[in-house]
Amino acid sequence: MQKRSLKRITLNNLIAFLMLLSLAILIVLSVNIRAISISVMEDKALAIADVVKAGITSHMRAGTMDKRDYFLTEINSLTLVDEIAIIRSQEVINQFGVGMQQLERQVDQGAEEAFKTRQPVYIIDDIQLKPYMRAIVPFIASREGGLNCLECHKVKERTVLGVLDMRLDLAGYRNATLTLLTSIGFITAFFIALIIVNNFRTIQRYVQEPLERLMQNSTDAYQKKQPINTDAFECLEFETVAEEINLFTKDVLHHQEIIEKKNVELAEMSSEIEDSLRESIFTMGVIEEQRSKEASNHTLRVTKYSQLLGIQYGLSEYEVEMLTIAAPLHDIGKLGIPDAVLLKPAKLTAEEFEVVKSHCIIGHNMLSHSKRETLRAAAIIAYQHHEKWDGTGYPQGLKGNNIHTFGRIVALADVFDALFAKRIYKDEWALDEVLSYLKEERGRQFDPQLVDVLLQNAEAFAQIRSQYT
Repeated sequence: MQKRSLKRITLNNLIAFLMLLSLAILIVLSVNIRAISISVMEDKALAIADVVKAGITSHMRAGTMDKRDYFLTEINSLTLVDEIAIIRSQEVINQFGVGMQQLERQVDQGAEEAFKTRQPVYIIDDIQLKPYMRAIVPFIASREGGLNCLECHKVKERTVLGVLDMRLDLAGYRNATLTLLTSIGFITAFFIALIIVNNFRTIQRYVQEPLERLMQNSTDAYQKKQPINTDAFECLEFETVAEEINLFTKDVLHHQEIIEKKNVELAEMSSEIEDSLRESIFTMGVIEEQRSKEASNHTLRVTKYSQLLGIQYGLSEYEVEMLTIAAPLHDIGKLGIPDAVLLKPAKLTAEEFEVVKSHCIIGHNMLSHSKRETLRAAAIIAYQHHEKWDGTGYPQGLKGNNIHTFGRIVALADVFDALFAKRIYKDEWALDEVLSYLKEERGRQFDPQLVDVLLQNAEAFAQIRSQYT
C-alpha cells in the first residue's frame, strides 16, 4: 500500500473541512437571507395595506367612493404587486353592497383564517420559476388612531371589515439572494484556495524543509562528529528535536569511541595470541627437531618451502597463512617414538621402521582434538605428509587428490630438504641430484603439478636453503 505524503494528507483533510464549513456557511446564509427577505416583504405588505386602508377611509370621508376602485387599480400596478383585491365582510356587504368584481374576490381558506384570527396570513411559494408571497391583511374597525372606521361603518369595534389580499413578486429578492450567494461562493472558493496555498507553503517552510534538513544534519552530526546548529530552526519543536538528537549523537559517539578502543585492544590481544600460538607451534616443531637430531633449521626450511609452494601453487592468502603456521608440526608425532628407535645410529629393522611410521598417527591424535583451524590443519599435515601421489604411502595409502593439498605440499618440502642431508644410508646430495630425483618421482611420490612449481622456482628454493643453513 502506497503511503500518502504529509502534504497530501493535509490537503485532503483541509479540503474536506473547508468544504463542510463553506456548505454550512452557505446554508446558514441562505436560510437567514430568505428569512430577512420574507420579513421585508411582510413589512411591505403591511405598509401597502396601511396605505390602502388610509386611501379608502379618505375616499369615504370625502364622499368620493367612486374613485376608490381607481385608487386600487393604481396600487395594483406597482412593481412588486402582481395582484391586489379586497374581500369584504358580510357586514360591509350588507351596508355598502359589493364592489368592483375585478378588484374583489370570494373568501377562501387563507382569507377565512385572516377573518377568524384577525392576524395577517402569509402564504409563500418560492420554489416555482416565478416565486411569490400572498399576503392577506385584515382591516379591523377601531376608533383608535387618526382613522376612525366606526364613523362610516355601522359595526361593533374590533369587527373585521374585510381583508386586503395581495400577491407580491419575490423573483427580485430570490435573484438578489442567488447573486449574493454566488458572490459569497466565489469569495469563499478564492479564500479556500489562498488557505490551501498558504498551508502548503507553511508545511513546506516549517515542516518539510526543516525535517529534510534535520535528517541531513543528523547524518552529518554522526559522520562528521559536528553537533546540529539548533538556531537554524524557526520552530520550537524542531529545535527541541535537534537538541535531543545532539544529545543522542554525543552519547552514541562516546560509546562508539569506547567500543573502538576496546576493538583495538582486542585486535592487539588477538594478534598477540596469534603470534604466541605461531611461535608456540614453531617452538614445538623445533623441540621435535632437536630431539630427533634433524639437520639444523630443518623445521624452518620446510616451513619456508611450504609457504613458497603454496603461493606459487595458487592458494589463497588465508590458506597460505594456515599452511605456514601448521607446517612446523609435520613431525610432532616423533615425540611419541622411543629414543632407542628414533635415535638409532644404524639402519632400522622392519619392525622399527613400522614404529617410526606410526609418528603420523601419533601426531594426528595429538592435534585433531582441537577446534582451532591452525591445529586442525597441522593435524592433517602430520597425518598425510608421508602419503604418496600413486597411493603407496602411509599411513592411509591415499592417492592423488584424495591427499589434502597441505599434505602434498609438506610432503614435497620435507623430502626436498631431507635429500640434502647426510644419512646413514646416503650421502649429502647436490641440488642437481635432488632435482633429478624429484623429476623421477613426479607423478609417483609427489603431485606432478607441485613438482613443476618447484622446478620452475628452483633458484628461489635453493636461496631459501642457502639462507637458513
